[in-house]
Amino acid sequence: MSKNLLALTALCLSLSACSTLTSPFSSGTAPSSVAVAPYREQVELTGRLNVVYQKDDKPESATVNFNWLQTAARTDVTLYTPVGSTLATIAVTPQQAVLTQSGKAPRSAPDVDTLSAQMLGWSLPVSGLRDWLQGYATGADGKRFVASPANDSVTTKDGWRLRYVSWQDAPDNTPGALPQPRRIDAERNASAQADAVSLRIVLEPAPSASAP
Repeated sequence: MSKNLLALTALCLSLSACSTLTSPFSSGTAPSSVAVAPYREQVELTGRLNVVYQKDDKPESATVNFNWLQTAARTDVTLYTPVGSTLATIAVTPQQAVLTQSGKAPRSAPDVDTLSAQMLGWSLPVSGLRDWLQGYATGADGKRFVASPANDSVTTKDGWRLRYVSWQDAPDNTPGALPQPRRIDAERNASAQADAVSLRIVLEPAPSASAP
């Protein structure tokens, strides 16, 4: 190998190494052990959800956009079709869950997982998502799981397998910025209580703190 070719190869490798350091939370970089941002009781998130589920013993799938509005005492979820039409709204409090579909009377139940499975055909684990969307969960051992790019998977106490596939880019390369989830994959095997379901959640980037 010529000296010129060796020099060019070394230059390419050094540029490649430098490029992996530009965005500390993106999926193409070396995993970081820094844990996610502190949990917030009040948060609003938007994103896209793809679900694969069983219907009449056959696999079905659906893709919806969503808006997630959470406070300490309540969760409101609006599901939209890809073209922007409202598919359903879900309101969850400690006392009950109410699911409303366009043109249909509202239905309520104590358990939103069962209610969503009955009306949508697939289960939306709202109680779990309150934690998952921010990088937290209760593990199978009952301990609090806190995600980071280097610690990105867990099986929850209620049987969901979670993986934090990618992370939001640090806004404007802000020094000291903490990771926030970008894509979350979740799946649960069939059991006597529930059918098999897999979810792929992609969250929209959080608005910059400097934005008006």
